[in-house]
Amino acid sequence: MSLIEIRKRSLIIETQYHEGGPKATVPLKMAASCAVILNPYAGRYESDLMPFMAELRSLGTLLAQELVDTLGRDNIETYSKAAIVGVNGEMEHGAVWHEAGGWAMRSVLGEPKAMVPAAKAVAATGYRLMVPLHYIHASYVRSHFNSMEIGIQDAPRPNEILFALVMGTGARVHSRLGGLTKDKVSVHDGQR
Repeated sequence: MSLIEIRKRSLIIETQYHEGGPKATVPLKMAASCAVILNPYAGRYESDLMPFMAELRSLGTLLAQELVDTLGRDNIETYSKAAIVGVNGEMEHGAVWHEAGGWAMRSVLGEPKAMVPAAKAVAATGYRLMVPLHYIHASYVRSHFNSMEIGIQDAPRPNEILFALVMGTGARVHSRLGGLTKDKVSVHDGQR
C-alpha cells in the first residue's frame, strides 16, 4: 500500500517584466509545483520515516518534471523546495522532503551542484510560505537570491502535507548588487 495519497495538485507561474525600472529584455519566470497529500503519520508518532522519504522521491520527480516541462530544462537557473505540514503532523513529516524533493530536482536537472534551499512549517489550512531560491550551480551567486510565495487556500488540512518544488529562469529583475555572478563561478563545488 502506498504512503502517498494525493488530494490535489497546483501549478503556480509568475512572470516578472520589471520592478519599477526598465522592462527586462527577457522576463523572469518562476514556477511552483505543489501536491497536497494525506499525512500517513498525522496524529501519531512514527519512529521510522525512511520508507516515507524513499517513496516521496516519485512525487518529487513528478513535480520536478512538471516544472521542467513548464519552464524548459535549459532555462532553469534557480530552485528550492518547501513543505507545509497540517497541524496534526510534526515538522519532521515535512523534513522528509529535504532528501526526496532535492534528489528529484537534481536528478531531473542533471545533477546541479548547489545545495537546494528549503522552507517548511507546521501550520493551519491556507498558510502561505515564502520559499528562498538560489542559483542551481553555486549557492553564493547573489543576483539569483530570490523568493516565491507558495500555498493553496484549502490546504493543508490538519491531516495533510503540502509539498512544493520551485524553479526559476534567472536572476532577480534589475539585480545590481554585485557579488559573485553566474559567469564567474569557477570552483564548481556548489558554493562558488
